[in-house]
Amino acid sequence: MARRTSDMSSVDCPIPPAPDIGAMQWQTLLDQTTTPMALLDPEGRCLHVNEALCSLAGYDRACLLRHGLGALDCSAADAETLTGGAGAPSVEKGLRRSDGAIIWVRRYTSVINDSDHRRVLLAQFEEISDPRESAMLWSRAFGSAPVGMALLDLNGDWTAVNDAWCELLGYTRDEMLSMRCSDATYAVDPESEAAALADLVAGRVGSVSLKKRYRHKDGHPLWALVRTSVVPGADDRPMYLVSQYEALSERCMTDTTLAHLALHDPLTGLANRALFADRLEHGLAQLRRNGGVVTVLVADLDELKPVNDRYGHAVGDQLLIATADELLNGVSPDDTVARIGGDEFAVVSHLPDVAAAEVLRDRIRQRLRTERVIAGHRVTLRASVGLAITQNPDTAPDDLVHCADRNMYSLKNRHAPR
Repeated sequence: MARRTSDMSSVDCPIPPAPDIGAMQWQTLLDQTTTPMALLDPEGRCLHVNEALCSLAGYDRACLLRHGLGALDCSAADAETLTGGAGAPSVEKGLRRSDGAIIWVRRYTSVINDSDHRRVLLAQFEEISDPRESAMLWSRAFGSAPVGMALLDLNGDWTAVNDAWCELLGYTRDEMLSMRCSDATYAVDPESEAAALADLVAGRVGSVSLKKRYRHKDGHPLWALVRTSVVPGADDRPMYLVSQYEALSERCMTDTTLAHLALHDPLTGLANRALFADRLEHGLAQLRRNGGVVTVLVADLDELKPVNDRYGHAVGDQLLIATADELLNGVSPDDTVARIGGDEFAVVSHLPDVAAAEVLRDRIRQRLRTERVIAGHRVTLRASVGLAITQNPDTAPDDLVHCADRNMYSLKNRHAPR
């Protein structure tokens, strides 16, 4: 294609006199490279352009020197700065060639000094695909993907979700983006993604895969294979994450997964009654070796039925989940928290003495007196908490739970309205 020489302004485009700033020492270097490059003064005026840049733009050197690189910029309606900004080392933008076609380039700008130590700007150009077209293709692929997909920030929270992922979890897009990822997962899981997320954010790995359990909107657990990859920024550091979610059938679950399901409550992820009984027996056995006291707390929600009647069972389920979170946040990692009935929870803890047991009881009682906003409704969380303590390793586990249960009902009846 013939290179344009005149349409920018006039037919005659003489090369302006070379500026006497010592930058001419760079011209030979620029003319020998195949990378499109230009020398600019601090005000952005062209001092020199090489043949590679002329070929990329479709103009001869005289016109580029006369009119400057600004003549290549798209109109205000077309120009689009995608990365960087004032003073940024690189920027992506659209340039208009002599034939009217728009090409997209990534421009790198660096400061050099001439022989007199005056500042000169060196601009290098790399042709890239149209980022608007790439963004459109990515958006279409993301939205129509047959598997669940999401973009996440470096804290691991969703910033965009596709239709397939919304359908898998039963939420609308607005609902999912208003939630934290932790709102749709279980407080206790066999596999924690915390370490994997830390490795991704730190750049130690580029991708991870793990099996993770999510909570469907209707309350049932959903196991998914999650593949998460890092998307780096211009500086090659992690900028955000992209995850794919594939629902797992029961046949894909490992023995460990199935064992977990057998010993944990599917709604809250807490231990179930069978696992609680095992942990209680283990705690009593420790008394013989380590002394101290075994403490059992039984907590019964006071407001679950009114919440179910007024707002529906989905909100009631969220209240149960909130209760589980409060209990887990109020105990130590060595304690066991269980859901042992519809609205009844229990804690078993091995503590040094009775005073420590009473402190635990008071802390749990305080945590279970709060309010939560669930699905736009302000819901009251209240619970009666019973306590039973033993120093005797021969105490029957059922007797200890029964004692805590009786103490709880005694407190509930004492504070019931008359």
